[in-house]
Amino acid sequence: MVVPPLLRAVIMGPPGSGKGTVSARIIKHFGVKHLSSGDLLRDNMQKKTAVGILAKSYIDQGQLIPDDIMTRLMLDELKDLDQYSWLLDGFPRTVAQAEALDKECQIDTVIDLDVPFETIKNRLTARWIHPASGRVYNLEFRPPKVQGIDDITGEPLVQRDDDKPETVTKRLQAYDAQTRPVLQYYREKGLLKSFSGTETNKIWPQIYAFLQTKLPDVSQEDAASPR
Repeated sequence: MVVPPLLRAVIMGPPGSGKGTVSARIIKHFGVKHLSSGDLLRDNMQKKTAVGILAKSYIDQGQLIPDDIMTRLMLDELKDLDQYSWLLDGFPRTVAQAEALDKECQIDTVIDLDVPFETIKNRLTARWIHPASGRVYNLEFRPPKVQGIDDITGEPLVQRDDDKPETVTKRLQAYDAQTRPVLQYYREKGLLKSFSGTETNKIWPQIYAFLQTKLPDVSQEDAASPR
């Protein structure tokens, strides 16, 4: 029996770049374990672990969680995954976190979703919701029949604070300032693989072809095996 190779990968991309969709497809096709710093933080805060309580104290004060806390949280989780291929999402976010990760394990590749900020801005600011029902409309893909009005109740739609143009711009600028040095760090190590485009469905085939050179597609094996 041939033992498949292990892959240690990181996925990076600004909010709204399609990182969640791409990560889900990588998990489905290549059977890697997905480790999201955001999910892990929420889980620890919910369970009130020592790290979770500490992290919440910074979030409640509107501060960034220090590098050493984030690193501890992620590396503790990675200890249980040494037999698996994995994909890190949301970590490392700073060069200090990337350096700490390097001391513990060898990263094979960093997948960077290079989507123009203007595309992301248009994508995120196009979302409007009907507060009472939670119905979501998108002015580009699924607009309401009458602009600004819910199809069913006729009530006005609102835009979440997170989706307002000025907030989206700030979020994208913060990502750029924080993450650009990390991308450069991995670029200099020859590990960064950027995939450019404006649509996830057009970027995905390039990512899939690239990962196929590193791992077998387990979804095809699943489909072929008898039930």
